[in-house]
Amino acid sequence: MQIWFTLILAVQLLSALSMIGLVLIQHGKGADMGASFGSGASGSLFGASGSANFLSRSTAACATVFFICTLALAYIGTAGRNVGGGGALDRPLPAQPAAVASAPLTAPTGAGAIPTAAPVEVPAASAAVAGTASAPAPAASR
Repeated sequence: MQIWFTLILAVQLLSALSMIGLVLIQHGKGADMGASFGSGASGSLFGASGSANFLSRSTAACATVFFICTLALAYIGTAGRNVGGGGALDRPLPAQPAAVASAPLTAPTGAGAIPTAAPVEVPAASAAVAGTASAPAPAASR
């Protein structure tokens, strides 16, 4: 399956690049007036009006190949997944764990007890530095 993915991706990239080139080569609708004064349309490879028809058909063919490759890549990308019908709202909710009765937490004692550090008191001076309200700084006088 990986070889098909790589092959289709390469065809898609080549069709995209050729489509970009074909679009850039084409003349706009306003270029006809400039072409009548000798800007190069009379000496084109496909004749005076043949290049527009050939380039537009080639661009349409590249666009068709590009969209077919895009659909094929989307199909290959989802082929291995179970893509059942419905969205996220159609799926059942996962089972919720049973509510645990809240009991006061007590530190275990005995051989399996984990040692913990004693609570630390915060002095009043460092509490002011930590972000509690303090008096504004005096304004500098000149």
